[in-house]
Amino acid sequence: MPSPSPALELLAPAKNAEFGIEAINHGADAVYIGGPAFGARANAGNAVAEIGRLAAHAHRYSARVLVALNTILDDSEIEQAQRIVRQLYEAGADALIVQDMGLLELELPPIQLHASTQTDNRSAAKVRFLEQVGFSQIVLARELSLEQIRDIAAQTAATLEFFVHGALCVSYSGQCYVSHAHTGRSANRGECSQMCRLPLSLVDGDGAMIARDSHLLSLKDNNQSANLRALADAGIRSFKIEGRLKDLSYVKNVTAHYRTELDRIMTEAPHYRPSSAGRCSYTFTPRPEKSFNRGFTDYFVNDRQETILSPDTPKFAGEPIGRVARIERNWFEIQSAVEIHNGDGLAYFNAANELAGLRINRAEGNRLFPAESEHQLTVGTQLLRNRDQVFERLLEKKSAQRRIGIHMALSETADGFALTLTDEEGVTITATMAQPKAPAQNAERAVATLREQLGKLGNTQFVAEQIALELTDAWFIPASVLNALRRDAVAQLEAVRAAAYRRPPRAAAAEPPAQYPEDELSYLGNVYNNLARAFYARHGVSVIADAFECGNERGEVSLMITKHCLRYSFNLCPKQVKGIRPDPLLLMQGKEKMTLRFDCKRCEMHVMGKMKVGRRLEIRQEGS
Repeated sequence: MPSPSPALELLAPAKNAEFGIEAINHGADAVYIGGPAFGARANAGNAVAEIGRLAAHAHRYSARVLVALNTILDDSEIEQAQRIVRQLYEAGADALIVQDMGLLELELPPIQLHASTQTDNRSAAKVRFLEQVGFSQIVLARELSLEQIRDIAAQTAATLEFFVHGALCVSYSGQCYVSHAHTGRSANRGECSQMCRLPLSLVDGDGAMIARDSHLLSLKDNNQSANLRALADAGIRSFKIEGRLKDLSYVKNVTAHYRTELDRIMTEAPHYRPSSAGRCSYTFTPRPEKSFNRGFTDYFVNDRQETILSPDTPKFAGEPIGRVARIERNWFEIQSAVEIHNGDGLAYFNAANELAGLRINRAEGNRLFPAESEHQLTVGTQLLRNRDQVFERLLEKKSAQRRIGIHMALSETADGFALTLTDEEGVTITATMAQPKAPAQNAERAVATLREQLGKLGNTQFVAEQIALELTDAWFIPASVLNALRRDAVAQLEAVRAAAYRRPPRAAAAEPPAQYPEDELSYLGNVYNNLARAFYARHGVSVIADAFECGNERGEVSLMITKHCLRYSFNLCPKQVKGIRPDPLLLMQGKEKMTLRFDCKRCEMHVMGKMKVGRRLEIRQEGS
C-alpha cells in the first residue's frame, strides 16, 4: 500500500481557552496551552476544566490540544504532576509536552508524549533516543539549519516540530541558567527573568569598550514565512508559533498568516495535506509585521546570518512610516505615504537612543495631533507605527469563520425524504422524514428553493460544497419541513463526528530500554528528581550530575550556550578575519561581569559565570 500523504500541522499558542478557541477558528490544526502547573510559562496556567472546554471545540475540527507540562520537577512535585496528567487526559487533552524524564517512570494514562524544545534536541542520536523511549513528536532546537533538519528527519519516524514564528531564546533551550544563577528564577522551572533582553556592555581583555549599553543578547523575532516549503520538504510536519503570553490580536493575526501560507503550499504541492478539517475565511488580511515583533530573522535555517540581533530595543518599535517634517505646539507634520489613523501608536528613538512613544488623538492627513503634550521629536526624526488602530479594531471583532465542507444529497424514501451528509473527512449520516409527495406547480422554482433551503447552514460549522437532488420529480416540500430535516441531519453529523474523534495513541517504548547517546550527564542534563535519575540510569547513563537548580556549590560554568556569537557580530571571528587573535571578551551589566568563551569547532558561544543565589536539593543516590 502507498504511504499516506504527509500531514502538515499548524500549531498555535493559547494563553487560555478563549485564545485557543480563536486560534482554532483562525486555522490552527493544534494549539498548545499551559495546564494548572508546571508549564514553562509560569504565568500562563489554566484550570483543567478550561482545557476540557478548549478540547471539545478543537475536536469539532479534528484539531488537537497539547498541554505544556515542561518544567523540571522536584521530588515533592511528582505526585501532583501525576494527578494533573490524569485529569488532563480525562478532560480530553491529546498530548503532553514534556521536559522532565522522570515523568516517564510514572504510571501515566495512554496520552501521547511530545518532547519539549527544553530537552535540547539538536542531534539525530538524541531524537532517535527520544522516539525509542516513547515520544511521538519532538520539538527541534530553533538553531538548526535545513541540512541538519534533513539529516535528523532521515533517521527518525517521529513527527518533527519546529518553531516558525515569534520570540527567540538566545540560548539553546534548556541550556540557560543565567536567570537562576542571578535571581533564583529558573528558566527550566518556567520563571525566566529574561536577562538576555537587558542592555549589556562588551569589553575586551584590556578593558576597552567594544559596545556600551546595547541589547547584545536580544535577538530579532523568528519568521520562517519564506522557508515553510523548504522546511516541509526537509521533514518538518508541525509548524509552531511562539506566544503563550502574547495578546489575542497576535494569535489571530499570526495564525491566519501561517494558515494562509500553508494552504498555498498544499495547493502548490498536493502531496501534502492538512492535519485537521475545515477552511477559514477572514475579515482582515493577515499582516504579521503589525503584531508584536523585534524585527524578523530566519535565524540559522539558511545558515549563519549577520543580522539576527535587535540591539536597540527589546520592545516592539513598529513599522517605519516616515519622518517628522514640521513641529508646532499642539501638532506636527510628517513626510509619509502611509495613512495614519486616530488612536494610532507611534514610536521613535530619542537623542539618548531610547525608544519613546506617543498616541495620536487626531490625524488630519499628515498633520498629527498627539495625546502627549511633551515629546522629544525633532525635525527629521524617524517615526514608526507600533499600533495600527484600524487593524486592531478589525481583530477585536469576530474576524474568522471556519467551516467544514460537506456534500448534501436529498433523496426519496417510501414515505418521505432522506438527507445524506458526507463531510470532507468521509463521515456520513442520513436523516429521514415522513412527508407526502406532491409535485410542485413550478418545477424550476421548486428545485431552486430546495437548493437554497438546504444550503442555509447558518452558524453551524459546515458549508455546502455540493447539493445533489436525487429525486424522480420536482416535489413540493414545505420550507419548515425541509429546514427541520436539515437541522436534524446537521445535529446527527455533529454527534457522529464527536463520537468518531480518536485521540492519537501513545507510542510504546522500545524493549530492552534504548541506550542514551552518552554515558555521562553533567548539570546540563537537568536531572532534578530521583525519578529522572532512575530513568537515565535505566537507559545506560553511569554518571549523573544534579541539575544546576539543585544549588550545589560549583565553580565557573556555562550559564548560557548560544549559537549567536558576539565575536562574529563585531567582526572579531578568526574565521572572518585571517590572522586575528581576539582577546577574551567580557559581558558587563552594572558591576556584574561574565566571561565569554568560544567553541569555534562547534561555532558556539558560552556565557560563563557562577551561582549567585539558589538552593540545594538533596537527591537520593541509587540504592540508598
